[in-house]
Amino acid sequence: MDVKIEDSWKSLLADEFDKDYFNELVTFVKQEYQLGTVYPPGSQIFRAFDFCPLEEVKVVIIGQDPYHGPGQANGLCFSVAEGVPMPPSLLNIFKELKTDLNKDIPPHGSLEKWAKQGVLLLNATLTVKARQAGSHQKKGWENFTDAVISKLASERSGLVFILWGAYAQRKGEMIDPNRHYVIKSAHPSPFAAHRGFFGSKPFSKTNAYLEKQGRTLIDW
Repeated sequence: MDVKIEDSWKSLLADEFDKDYFNELVTFVKQEYQLGTVYPPGSQIFRAFDFCPLEEVKVVIIGQDPYHGPGQANGLCFSVAEGVPMPPSLLNIFKELKTDLNKDIPPHGSLEKWAKQGVLLLNATLTVKARQAGSHQKKGWENFTDAVISKLASERSGLVFILWGAYAQRKGEMIDPNRHYVIKSAHPSPFAAHRGFFGSKPFSKTNAYLEKQGRTLIDW
């Protein structure tokens, strides 16, 4: 199957695109876009990969679902376009960034700046029906993103995986902590952030690890 995704990822994931589950997933997703409103826009489904060719990935942040409100989802987990109000989890991420690195909270919620520096902002499920959280779970996306994480973790070494919350941590069970740096904490959502997300310092920890490797730091 010819999937419109960045070339290095297309090569790495070629065998996934030919599997039955992926063909069934594509059929389902196409039908959903025809029947109603689905986020993100079709052209942005694989946007996280377009920003981060395989060899340029330094950091992986794993989310769950795209945002399901109008104009929010843009193909990068936790991110919203400029001009769109910041969801609570994203605002908490920026609050932790300020505490961790003393960076002012940005005027908008776009994380493109991170993505362009090699931060793969990967949701476990890449599409969602409008106003129906989790509506495209268990349709095949999880198989695909498991393959992404597994292949990335085995193809590369010395990456930072940031796993916020139990869901992301289960998703990251295939990552070898001896080969990569795995940062775990509570999720930044208002329901969980005070249980260990605030004060976890993921941004400074990431840069300290990159510095040890002699790699360019992320300008968070």
